[in-house]
Amino acid sequence: LGEGFEVRLMVLVIRIVVLGLLVHWSLELVRPFAAIFLWAAILAVALWPVHLGLTRLLGLRPKLSAALICLSLLAILIGPVAALVDNFIESSMLVAERAKTGTLAIPAPPERLGSIPVVGTPIAEAWALAATNMEEALIRYRGVLAPMGARVLGQLSAISFDLLKFMVAIVVCGLLLVNGNALVRGGRLLARRLIPPRGAQFVDLAGATVRSVSRGVVGVALLQTVLIGITLQIAGVPGAGVLAFLVMILCIVQIGPGLVVLPVIIWAWLQIDTVAATVMTVTLIVLTVMDNVLKPILMAQGLSTPMIVIFLGVLGGTIAYGLIGLFLGPIVVGVFYELLVAWVVPAPATQGDMQPDPVPKGAT
Repeated sequence: LGEGFEVRLMVLVIRIVVLGLLVHWSLELVRPFAAIFLWAAILAVALWPVHLGLTRLLGLRPKLSAALICLSLLAILIGPVAALVDNFIESSMLVAERAKTGTLAIPAPPERLGSIPVVGTPIAEAWALAATNMEEALIRYRGVLAPMGARVLGQLSAISFDLLKFMVAIVVCGLLLVNGNALVRGGRLLARRLIPPRGAQFVDLAGATVRSVSRGVVGVALLQTVLIGITLQIAGVPGAGVLAFLVMILCIVQIGPGLVVLPVIIWAWLQIDTVAATVMTVTLIVLTVMDNVLKPILMAQGLSTPMIVIFLGVLGGTIAYGLIGLFLGPIVVGVFYELLVAWVVPAPATQGDMQPDPVPKGAT
């Protein structure tokens, strides 16, 4: 009996070790693509109701519906990025041309700058030197400017790679939408195995949270960014693409676009005629406060994720995954918070929670 027990124990240990090695190896293989698949899954969950409605409109053709959604997302992504890159290249070429012809002028530093304790005097000296002799300033401060330039180029390269990840995630999202019903059914079966008997309820709650946060936080931020960016472009505001990118970041972190909009409004009243400045001011104010109306509507699904949770998700996601984490962070942390609250405050699962999302007949 003792020898038999030892043999069974040894076999069990070997099985656990082999299984652990396989799990570890599998996780290592998929780790480089984890952010892409996670973002694709979030997009698929958020766009699932849209996919169902479009599938019905197209005569029960889910593949065509998924393809149209993917193309629309790619167009929304590529358009602003192309405008931002074009604006950046144009600004860089203008600065380079003025520097080459000697017409690049930097204003003198403010008189009060030197009175700032500790940092005021060196900054004022460097600024004054750059305003009077740019070449000498570049030579004197090359030890500081060279690493800073390398860091900026590294950040631009990381952002470009993150944008490529977004495009790949959109394509994967289309594949998930085509097989959405089977994936939902499989997710609920797995959840019931892992968290009986409320696993299916948690899956439904996670899906509702993803849709709520993605529409109420990320969706509203992107809508504000696009509309404000178009307004700035039409008004001829210098660096409109860069300003729109800043607006997107401020909106996602729940600060709002006011920090960008207010200086632009001041610039408008100083640089353009009164009628155009008035129209631009009214438009930008409406677009700035629109989130106060849209967020309660889009997030009014019985969810109450605090803004501090969203803010922490934004910061943590950005630190961990860069630009793509800016969007992933608030959604993932929001889902975790809602599931944690649902687990702490138990509620009986209903029969409806055990059923997959409805799919039009023939849309398989």
